[in-house]
Amino acid sequence: MVPGGKDFYGVLSVPEKASQEEIKKAYRKLAKTHHPDANPNNDKAAERFKEIGEAYTVLGDPEKRKQYDQIRRLGGLGFDRGQTRGSGPGDLGFSFDDLQGGFGNISDLFSSLFDVGRGAPHAEHRSGRQKGQNVEYIVEIPFLTAVRGGKISVDVAITEDCITCDGDGAKPGTKFLRCNECVGTGTVSFGQGGFSVNRPCPGCFGRGRTPQIICESCLGQGAVQQPRKIQVNVRPGVDSGSKVRLSGQGERGRGGGPSGDLIITYKVGFHRFFIRKGLDIHVSVPINIVQATLGSKIRVRTVSGKKVALSIPKGTQSGTRFRLSGQGIEKEDRVGNQYVEILVQVPEELSEEEKEAMKDFKEASGLRH
Repeated sequence: MVPGGKDFYGVLSVPEKASQEEIKKAYRKLAKTHHPDANPNNDKAAERFKEIGEAYTVLGDPEKRKQYDQIRRLGGLGFDRGQTRGSGPGDLGFSFDDLQGGFGNISDLFSSLFDVGRGAPHAEHRSGRQKGQNVEYIVEIPFLTAVRGGKISVDVAITEDCITCDGDGAKPGTKFLRCNECVGTGTVSFGQGGFSVNRPCPGCFGRGRTPQIICESCLGQGAVQQPRKIQVNVRPGVDSGSKVRLSGQGERGRGGGPSGDLIITYKVGFHRFFIRKGLDIHVSVPINIVQATLGSKIRVRTVSGKKVALSIPKGTQSGTRFRLSGQGIEKEDRVGNQYVEILVQVPEELSEEEKEAMKDFKEASGLRH
């Protein structure tokens, strides 16, 4: 269960692991089917349209979707909308503002989850300029780019005010009507017994009014997701879990406020030769039995792109490790080493000449078997 007793994934008929694009397509299809203009004098369709809009305002926003999933994991908080603090039997004189948990203040979590209105008339939005939300992405980068540094291109989808309706959600030139759901206040409360939380009205997205004819570009949301390609400078030595914050590259602010930030978390890709452990690099190099027995010199690749000479002493056993000092990863004022593990390979087949040579070796060694 979820706030209002509704399963938003069920409302949009999408699985919990649906992509953002799948959620968007499901919403557009349902919104067109159940829009009041297509179902005049049909109260059930109007109510269904509100549910669809409420579900999409949460699931359509990656950050709010994450918060919503957190609420679901809290144990299924199934509260009935419309009950307010102290309005029901068994009033304990207690509100969510008093409850703290692993996710911080529960009331704040709910409020941020449903705070989807743009230009809403309630107190939170009368304050004027508001900073846009931060956007977080996990980006996989090539192994050697993470080691050496470089540039990557990141495709992100940022929610911005709809340019067709200027964020109002109404078809240009049409009027607004007072929202019947919240009676123009822009907020509704939900809760159970002594528990209650105020949140922006899902019927009007916290505006207190609804468009007479919705904007076709944003389907009344007042906002659309726009694709954006951003160039990111990767600093040398980054590892999986490293983050970079790009100021002003997140969601657009409200009321002329500054944009939020774009936060990128790196996931370093696999390399078929190099293995990273901190700032050190580990590799495995095969040599033949002659090189291991008589000794040899080999050239070993390093993450810098150079090849370094390594002397293999005679009698080297498989599994022996050598250190190439200072040939690991450089990060700020530190540098790691590269460790080379030798793997002695025994040939599976020999030529006649090689067989004779091995027999001579056997006799010279005094081996009987």
